[in-house]
Amino acid sequence: MNKKYDVFGIGNALVDKEFEVSDDFLAAHGIAKGMMSLIDEPTQLRLLDNMKQSFGLKKRASGGSAANTIVAVSQFGGKTFYACKVANDEAGEFYMNDLHAAGVVTGLNQVRCNTEGVTGKCLVMVTPDAERTMSTYLGITADFSENELHLDELKQAQYLYIEGYLVTSDISRAAALKARAIAKAHGVKTAMTFSDPSMVKFFREGINEMLGEGADVLFCNEEEITAFTGEDDLEKAIVAIKPFADKLVVTLGEKGALVVDDLTPTGRTVIAPNPVRAIDSNGAGDMFAGAFMYGITQGMDNATTGRLASLAASKIVTVFGARLNADEHAQVLASL
Repeated sequence: MNKKYDVFGIGNALVDKEFEVSDDFLAAHGIAKGMMSLIDEPTQLRLLDNMKQSFGLKKRASGGSAANTIVAVSQFGGKTFYACKVANDEAGEFYMNDLHAAGVVTGLNQVRCNTEGVTGKCLVMVTPDAERTMSTYLGITADFSENELHLDELKQAQYLYIEGYLVTSDISRAAALKARAIAKAHGVKTAMTFSDPSMVKFFREGINEMLGEGADVLFCNEEEITAFTGEDDLEKAIVAIKPFADKLVVTLGEKGALVVDDLTPTGRTVIAPNPVRAIDSNGAGDMFAGAFMYGITQGMDNATTGRLASLAASKIVTVFGARLNADEHAQVLASL
């Protein structure tokens, strides 16, 4: 049976503002490098002013972990819907238009103009070693709730895709749990990403709740899987986490990735890396997940899907920002 959507995503709606900064800047402002930190609006505005004066804005785009992934699925040619929450302000208007321009279906044109508040923003700081650090003010996206789920659309998807960042808000976490229950009741598979090591380290109980009995597909990196399981050894961590995922996808940075499931003869598919000179790691994991979700919804096997995801992730780290354009997605597909 053909579904209306390949992937239905839920997650934070954040306008990303990206800057190239120095390690000294992060240290001077007490910002933990390589992590996502939640901050209040006045603190974010002060940081923003400092960065504009010292470095200059590199790029602005509609962001959020799941949004980046959903855009990638769409740009590869998949059918997508993104459920999120923005405010009736300039940033919300920008966010809505940016998603629609990428081919993503939303419900924002129906509800956005009635929502007062401040659209969430994320300051993405990229250091010379290509590491990304984020300071986020959630704004109205912290109130993402069951009211924004668009359940009739969810029921018509192959997969529900959930970002781990939703764990930071009680109301958003409840919405994720509601979406999971509806998906299960209507034969929609669930994919989830831990999103960031800080989510596993500081919101472990909520991550456990969102993961529930497990996901059909679970995305994590090496730092996240070891933090979740408490196992420093990767192999032991995989054994510990595998009961929570029918298909486990572990990204390993410059070492490639690993897909673990019971449908392959060895239970493992090793995904080779594509060595490049990285300038910005922002969005690499989101792009990997987007390409992977596109592949599995189009019937590709793990090896082919993994090659697509690895290549796409290698391309995104060579540019600033978390997005490739439509032509670049087409070139990645054609290279397979």
